[in-house]
Amino acid sequence: MVDSISGLRRHISLATDQLLSEGEKILIVDDDPSIRGPLRIFLESQGLQVGEAGSAQELLQALKEERVGMILLDIGLPDIDGRTLLPQLVESYPDVAIIMLTGMADLQVALDCIREGADDFLSKPSQFSEILFVVKKTLEKRRLIFENRKYQEDLEKAHFRIHVLHQLSIKMNTAYLSTVELDDILQAVMVGITAKEGLRFNRAFLAMFDDDNKYLVGRLAIGPGCRDEAGRIWSDIQGKQLSFMELVHGFRERCKGPDNEVNRITANLKISVEDHNNILIKAAKERRSIRVSKENGSVPLPLERRAGMEEGGGRSWPESIERRQPIDEAPLVVPTDLIQLLNEESFVVVPLYSPSRSLGVIVADNSITGQPITDNHINSLELFSSQASLAIEHSHLYVDQQMKITELEDLTEELEKNKDLLVEAERYSALGQMAAQLVHSIRNPITSIGGVARILTRKIDSDEHKKFLDVISKETARLEKILDDLYSFTELNEEQREPIFLHAMLRRTLMLVQQDMVRQGIEWGLNFSDEKVQILANLKQIRQMFLHLVKNGIEAMPNGGRLDINVAIKDHWLLVAVRDTGIGMNDDYFDKAFDPFFTTKTYGTGMGLTMVENVLNSHGGTLEMKRRPEGGMEAMVNLPVSLLIESQGA
Repeated sequence: MVDSISGLRRHISLATDQLLSEGEKILIVDDDPSIRGPLRIFLESQGLQVGEAGSAQELLQALKEERVGMILLDIGLPDIDGRTLLPQLVESYPDVAIIMLTGMADLQVALDCIREGADDFLSKPSQFSEILFVVKKTLEKRRLIFENRKYQEDLEKAHFRIHVLHQLSIKMNTAYLSTVELDDILQAVMVGITAKEGLRFNRAFLAMFDDDNKYLVGRLAIGPGCRDEAGRIWSDIQGKQLSFMELVHGFRERCKGPDNEVNRITANLKISVEDHNNILIKAAKERRSIRVSKENGSVPLPLERRAGMEEGGGRSWPESIERRQPIDEAPLVVPTDLIQLLNEESFVVVPLYSPSRSLGVIVADNSITGQPITDNHINSLELFSSQASLAIEHSHLYVDQQMKITELEDLTEELEKNKDLLVEAERYSALGQMAAQLVHSIRNPITSIGGVARILTRKIDSDEHKKFLDVISKETARLEKILDDLYSFTELNEEQREPIFLHAMLRRTLMLVQQDMVRQGIEWGLNFSDEKVQILANLKQIRQMFLHLVKNGIEAMPNGGRLDINVAIKDHWLLVAVRDTGIGMNDDYFDKAFDPFFTTKTYGTGMGLTMVENVLNSHGGTLEMKRRPEGGMEAMVNLPVSLLIESQGA
């Protein structure tokens, strides 16, 4: 809190113990012991560390032997004038604050001292309280300069880190966008973590969950096995001046082979997801980074706590720092076998995850150089892992999409086969109905011939004539048996009727010919007054009937058009209108459309509309064919409302 008072603002914002660093002191330089002594006692009573010097030589000696933060310098020293000494002190000890003391109240002298580098100027005699205020104010200014300098350095470091991360991000994006293969992406991730142009960790290990999500398994690793190998690798890279992308492309060659130390570690890294206390599983599942360091006794430090840690230090956080973890959270113990496997006690674990799932973890260390893993290193690795997670998820999605495309292609191929089978079934059905009609037409004459032959056999006495009549009787009997068998085979099979959702059935029927409509540029629509309409009918026959009507409409539009199916309930009838915008039908063909065996198609049977009529007759319905004024045809299927399931109503 800052207090405003009239006149001089005497507020000092820093506490006394914050004005000087540990071990620093204020040095009073004056040739008069009667001034040095009381002032020293007073300043020490205010909590400040104070020393004395009676001459310039004693001052210079003290500066060499002790940590001096401030000098109260008298101008009139016996060996060297204070004003003469001032420039030398400012140049040699720029971080030491200097307050000039003099018995002359000369404004010009004061201004000259300030211009030459003094921080303030006091004339003797002065009240101790005034001296204390100036001392504290000057020390506070000095502390703020130090902090500002540190902040400036931090800003420069942060700017450099951002620049490095930006350049790395560009290079990683180039690597990610150049491939969708997961292995290539993972190799780029490994290089990005360890390369000089990247995050500069010595080693990196990547572990990912297996397909069954039962184990966290080592996948890739990069880094030298020992200091000598590291020297050879780094010298080779520097000598060849390999770029980042060249390092990525050469990853397999440099890191292949089971004898490679990091590959051996990766091959032995397999952890069950049920091992919830393992730090790798915990980091992956809880999506938080964990740092393990020697200073913490190999107990991982969740990064939520790192605000209380000095860089590279191991002391726990102060109580004043807000924590996101409960104060009584149990410490996380690092498995001994993990330490032994990595052969390193200081490392960081960073999770890889997408919004929908945990992907794995990255383990990075500086086992060769021994450089501490700082918060800045971890922050950079976390940003990098986020970008890597997106690339890995993109690869997974690409693979999933390719699988879906393959499945759809297989389904489309199967659908085409089924469509051909349906067409064949339609043709066979038409031929069957034709055969049934022929059987019915032929049976009566054959029966009559056989009957007459048997009667004549009983009435004629001539053996020669009886022999011929017996042949006629036997052959007609054989024909009757063949006709009976044929009729039994071709007879319309009245399967048990079942509830049918008309909208769903018609939509599936349209899907059977979807490829044909797309190929011919035909748009379609399915319009229902009530999509929940259900009828009780023979599904196979009804679907075959509508498929034939739809195919007729498609075949009438070889150059594109529109096919609409409209369903409504009117005057105790369920009306299904199949409309097309095709070439229509002329008068000669229109009058013969329902005649059996009549067709305008090269390979048609002429039984299609006959089959439609037979199906409708078996269900108590009718079919009407109409020419549309705007062009095309309309096939109106009329089904009795009695076929509706009772819950629907008419």
